Amino acid sequence: MANTPDASVRVRFCPSPTGNPHVGLVRTALFNWAFARHNGGTMVFRIEDTDAARDSEESYEQLLDSMRWLGLTWDEGPEVGGPHAPYRQSQRMDRYADVAQKLQEGGYAYPCYCTTEELDTRREAARAAGRPSGYDGHCRELTAEQKQAYEAEGRSHIVRFRMPDEAITFTDLVRGEITVQPENVTDYGIVRANGAPLYTLVNPVDDAAMEITHVLRGEDLLSSTPRQIALYRALIELGLAKTIPAFGHLPYVMGEGNKKLSKRDPQASLNLYRERGFLPEGLLNYLSLLGWSFSADQDVFTVSDLISKFDIADVNSNPARFDLKKAEAINADHIRMLDVKDFAAACEPWLKAPHANWAPESFDQAKWEAIAPYAQTRVQVLSDITANVDFLFRDEPVEDEASWTKAMKGDPIALLTTARAKLDAADWSDPESLKNAVLAAGEEHGLKLGKAQAPVRVAVTGRTVGLPLFESLQILGKDKSLSRVDAALAKLAA
Repeated sequence: MANTPDASVRVRFCPSPTGNPHVGLVRTALFNWAFARHNGGTMVFRIEDTDAARDSEESYEQLLDSMRWLGLTWDEGPEVGGPHAPYRQSQRMDRYADVAQKLQEGGYAYPCYCTTEELDTRREAARAAGRPSGYDGHCRELTAEQKQAYEAEGRSHIVRFRMPDEAITFTDLVRGEITVQPENVTDYGIVRANGAPLYTLVNPVDDAAMEITHVLRGEDLLSSTPRQIALYRALIELGLAKTIPAFGHLPYVMGEGNKKLSKRDPQASLNLYRERGFLPEGLLNYLSLLGWSFSADQDVFTVSDLISKFDIADVNSNPARFDLKKAEAINADHIRMLDVKDFAAACEPWLKAPHANWAPESFDQAKWEAIAPYAQTRVQVLSDITANVDFLFRDEPVEDEASWTKAMKGDPIALLTTARAKLDAADWSDPESLKNAVLAAGEEHGLKLGKAQAPVRVAVTGRTVGLPLFESLQILGKDKSLSRVDAALAKLAA
């Protein structure tokens, strides 16, 4: 049973602006957004851009554009503002430095002067002795004199957080109760040697400052949760946080070969789905099924339906496999759900350069509006429309030798000659009359309609599959249609 909506819910989506947005990231954003909207709570959009070497302004703009395209609106964040601004971590560095200093002053953190070589040597020794190979606490209890000696050597230091010597238990909203023993979570770095704060510090500090109540994020971050809970406890004791948020770790999204879908996998790029013409509603519908279900017998639903039913308690902990064919099928259902005028408008980008393979002046709006209702029932993604309707706007159909060879079997000259004569005499105001003409031609040559119409379709449209043939012939018009049959007969005769 779903929980009662709670308007105090505050969630955050906090991506790093590195590269193109990927579907795993979008799924995380979607679950946070749906949880906030279901509860009437607040969605905070925060940008984690503290890694100057990897972050880019271009990726930042892509993130905002992608969220807007998907319709995942935010209540606080870039361009919107809010009581906890700024929402870009690169603009919050003074706060992180202040918190790191207070953690050290309170004994919750300390400087660590160990070199990379020293750490590696001690880790190898620990492994050889069968001991845990995490940080061994070498610098935990340095005296002032020891620190001064290291400084005199010219050593730099990082800042490590002091983990408590006790097990940490928390209840994951997806996975239930989890207990981690202290030997498995050793002291960890929160500030680099150059003074730059690490994710392990800035993320909890901002969540505390922004009063985040629920942290819904990927399973890959589960191992960092005990560390962050310990840091939250320290922040609470220092008066810098009020509570520890509830954590929910979302299942992995798997790709081909049941491997985690990585950012480098071509299937992972959100841009791919935009460029192919997925509807935002169709893509969100499918992504919501990666770890959650609407009901046992319904996979297709609206965004409003999703908001009404979504509860993090219903998310499954098992990995979810990304199935492109299912994503396309669900998107096709959403295309069918559009009003035909909205469908026609949505297709417009794929009816223009650089997608269109016809001259711009050849495009005929009346023909497009006439064919749109038939096209709407056939395409899975909007980019399919270009190849489905290009025969209407080109001087000649696309030359496809494979389609030609497949369709022109037996005695195509005899069949096309008969079909042409009967089409010439047919009523071109009625697609049924055109169908009967081709049917009659097929009967004269011992062929059923499917075999009889194949040469006509390829002659007129250039392809063996496409939109309903007889409606297509009518919309193209008698003169152009028969002219193309004549051209096909000439080609066969040659």
